[in-house]
Amino acid sequence: MPLRPIRPEDVARELRFFDGLSERSRYQRFMQYLPKLPPRMLARFTQLDYDRELALVALHDDEFIAVGRYAPNLDGTTAEFALAVADAWQGKGLGHAMLERLCDAARRAGYRALYGHILDANRDMLDLAAHLGFIEEARTGTEVTVVRQL
Repeated sequence: MPLRPIRPEDVARELRFFDGLSERSRYQRFMQYLPKLPPRMLARFTQLDYDRELALVALHDDEFIAVGRYAPNLDGTTAEFALAVADAWQGKGLGHAMLERLCDAARRAGYRALYGHILDANRDMLDLAAHLGFIEEARTGTEVTVVRQL
């Protein structure tokens, strides 16, 4: 499945992707109940500073089926990733390909490590991260922080 960077003109696709996610998938991605994507967040997701951050999308029939991104942490040397795959496409290797690509891109951008914050109930994401070399760094409440040195 080809991946490409998100573009500002992808606003409508991003919104349709978000609206098409199940409540469970939204909760796992945003770690909160989010019935609608706020306009500010939508703009933030589609208008990036590509020198510091990256958002990749996978498309099928000209619609997003997965979105993965990383953004710098305050230290400027590490970044945090987030990943969402459309419900119908989960379990087909798309998340694996996207997270692997994000790790490679973050390393090329000069980041030393990539972090993720994952709900402990999201076993699939935790298993995927472990398979790609992420290790558990911390566990607080229902959240697990994983890290992979780049």
